[in-house]
This record gives sequence, C-alpha cells and structure tokens, in this order.
Amino acid sequence: MGRTYLVEEGIGQYLTELSTKVKPYVTGLLIGQCSPQRDYVIRAVRTPPKEQQQEESMGPPKLASLDEEWITTHASQVSRMLPGGLLVLGVFMVATPELAKDGQNALRKLIFSVEKSLSKRRLWKLAEEEVSDRAALQICSATKKVVCRTYDVQDPKSSAKPADWKYQSAMTASWLALGCTVNVNIHIPLLATSPNHDLEKNTKNGLNRWSKQIEDSVFLINGQVKDEDTELLEGQKKLRGNTQPSTQFSDVKVLTQLCQGAGARSTATVQVCSGSINLRGAVKCRAYVHNNKPKVKEAIQALKRDIINTLSDRCEILFEDLILNEGPQKKNFEREYHVLPQRLFVPVAGSSVMLSDYKFGDEAAGEIQERFVEMLDQPVQAEDIHIAEDIST
Repeated sequence: MGRTYLVEEGIGQYLTELSTKVKPYVTGLLIGQCSPQRDYVIRAVRTPPKEQQQEESMGPPKLASLDEEWITTHASQVSRMLPGGLLVLGVFMVATPELAKDGQNALRKLIFSVEKSLSKRRLWKLAEEEVSDRAALQICSATKKVVCRTYDVQDPKSSAKPADWKYQSAMTASWLALGCTVNVNIHIPLLATSPNHDLEKNTKNGLNRWSKQIEDSVFLINGQVKDEDTELLEGQKKLRGNTQPSTQFSDVKVLTQLCQGAGARSTATVQVCSGSINLRGAVKCRAYVHNNKPKVKEAIQALKRDIINTLSDRCEILFEDLILNEGPQKKNFEREYHVLPQRLFVPVAGSSVMLSDYKFGDEAAGEIQERFVEMLDQPVQAEDIHIAEDIST
C-alpha cells in the first residue's frame, strides 16, 4: 500500500494553469507536511525561469537539459521560507506527452539531488521513525493525467512506489499553530589554530552545539508539560464545521537545561582562542501541525526544528550578504557588530498557515514582495507583511 497525499484543492487549479502555458515542460516543488498516516501538500511552486532559457528552447525538447543545480538552489531558498512543520515534500513536472517516458527518471534524480542539498544544511537529524518518502508528481500537459510515485530518500537504490493523490478543500483552514520567543545568547570561541578565522565554519560548529541544547530542552505548551504520546488537542474543544481560516494557537515556553544531570561527568578543556563570536537577541519561532489528531511529539519536533533553522538560516543569509557586499577577502579582527536579518510572516490565502522570510533593516517592502513572487510564485500585499521581531545582533 503506497502513501496518500492529501492536497489543497487550489493546487489542482495551479497545475492546470501551468499545463496550458508549458512548452515543453516545467518543474517545481511540492511543499507540505509529513505525518505517520498520510502527507499533506499545501503548496506547489514552479521553478523560477532562467533568463537564458528562452534562447535555449529553440531546439527539439529534451529533458537532458534540465538544470539540476538551478532547481536544488531554488529548493534551498524555499526551505528557508518555511516555518516549522513544513518542508519540501517532493518535486513535480508538467510535460508534453513526448517527454512522458523520460519524466519519471528525471524526477527521481531531482528528488535525490534536492534532498542531498537540503540535508547538508540541516543542524538536526531525521528521527528513526520519520517518513523519508518523497513525492514525484508527473502531469501530462495534453491529457492532464496525474501520476504520483514516491521514493525513499534514505535509500539510494530506492525504486518507485505508487501513491494516491487526493484533493481536499480548505485543508489547512484550521491547522494548529505553536509559537515561542527564544532568547539567544551564544558565545562561540575562535580557536587560535583555526585557519583564516573561518567565521562561517566556526559559527556553524557553535550553532551545532547550541542545537543539541535545544533538542534537550523542556517545552511547556500553554504552561504545561505534556506527555509526548498524548494528543496535542486533548482536553481542548475542537473547532467543528469551520472552513474559515482560524488558528488554534498554543503559546510555548522553552526551558533549556543550565547544567548536566547529576550523574553526568563534565570535563573542561582549555583552548587558546584569538577571538569570539557572540549571537544575541530574541527570535520568534513558529510551527504548524495538521489537525488530524496530532501528537505532542510531532508539534514539539516541528517547533524545535524551527528554532534551530531560523538561527542557522539567518547566519547563512548574513554571510552571503557579507560576501556579496564586502568580498571574501575582508579580514578585520576588530570588534564588529552585524545585525542579523529580522523574521517576518506572510499569510497564505484561505489557510491558517503563514510563510516566513527575513529582511535586513534597509530592505524595502517591494524587495520582499518580489522575492515571494520569484521564490513562491505568490503575490503579497505590503500590508500583509508582518515583521515579527526587533533587530538582533
């Protein structure tokens, strides 16, 4: 028995519209949430067109010209814009009938490339029981026939398994949201032996250690410690028959352990350092969970990953910005302050889910709107951009 994908109804319309414009093919990403029983697809986003593609499309159509690097880069950028609980669930392709035969091989290759690129950036590990199947959706632009298959990305030899693709209306209208503010004060020593003061590498190592602290933290949901295996909504009234977007919001407090348990031995290491990096500020984190009897552990896992991702993504964005503006040669060992980008949230129409992005202080709303159109194929009104936090350093 293959996996079932429950799909937001509007995606069917989106894919149909793409199929009328496509010559000879278009690729894109499927965004959603995994759960033990079934997966939920809440968005499909086409790969942004490359400027030089227009000139290349003069010859006969071939899937061999598929730009794998461009598609995986898009997946990495999109994954930064997803709050906790959401991930890139797979890839799709809308293609003409003559390309159908090669489509599945091309999709398989893409699924593994995308997963490899995303897993490199993660500071957390997949849990053993976690769903590792990813979807490959193929649509014929002429007949509109939909073929959905899955591949296990943990198994490089994985072969295709059939999957059900079912549309559902107002699927995410009453998903559950969890939010927390985490005060960050991370001190990362720079070893004197560290070559060229590789700030990015040292920062990543420091964040790695901090992420383990977050993994071991205690999470209070609405002031209570809840057993992992209980239902998140246990004891709460459910919203029935409500298709208007309405969020059931849980406020979460994160308690990090100050010291190791009494039984654990601690050894101190003395290292010669030539400087340090300090990350300070309060970050707003958010996660969304499906409303089909979700377990507490699913919700907490989604929020933990959002906390870890939001900080590592911001550092990555800052380093990219520094390289763009200052070049990689700059080696200034004086005290410097850099402001990490602020987090913002943008609503998804007809859904209680919000997508996320980051802005530097001098970025105008127009630049954020352009990014949403390019990356997520979603127009955004300036008044819908919610800046979630103060500036952090």
